Amino acid sequence: MTVSVEVRLIKAGATKIRYPAELVADDGVHTVVRAEWAGAGVRDFGFVRFEPGDVFTEHYWRDRWYAVKEVRTGEGVLKGWYCDITRPARVAGGELSAEDLDLDLWVSADGREVLRLDEDEFAASGLAGTDPEAARRAVDALDELEAVARGGGLGLSDGSGWISERGLVPWISPAASDAGGTPRRRREPMWCIGD
Repeated sequence: MTVSVEVRLIKAGATKIRYPAELVADDGVHTVVRAEWAGAGVRDFGFVRFEPGDVFTEHYWRDRWYAVKEVRTGEGVLKGWYCDITRPARVAGGELSAEDLDLDLWVSADGREVLRLDEDEFAASGLAGTDPEAARRAVDALDELEAVARGGGLGLSDGSGWISERGLVPWISPAASDAGGTPRRRREPMWCIGD
């Protein structure tokens, strides 16, 4: 049975985007959802393109200041990880919400490209003046994720890296199921971050 949730991303107190997702797991602290790219059309960042059919396996925590989103094509090819620095997620009434704090990190599929993003937006947001503790936590979270990415990566398709220390959740492409919806396992495992 598939359980759906509504994901709501908040920025500067307003809803930035809202989209439906499939609940993969929720242990009361760590929630994993899967959704197709919810943006309008293609978004080309220069270092990665998000496009219709891309599948995001998104990891949110109620006690951490970030969300990690594994990005794959609809065929299951890993593009990389987009990490949002957020306040800890809230899950209630079929809705998962997280407040975006502007800082982001991109990690390419091979782990060689690690990019800190939107530090100018973060500085311009004024969070350091209005909520210095949240600003400190946001910078600490970005530093932590960058150190993980540079020290072996968030995880690779062979299950190595940070994810292997936190448990593995096998990823099955939505396209990798038979006509009845029963998942077909791929020959080589693909993994998403799990706790």
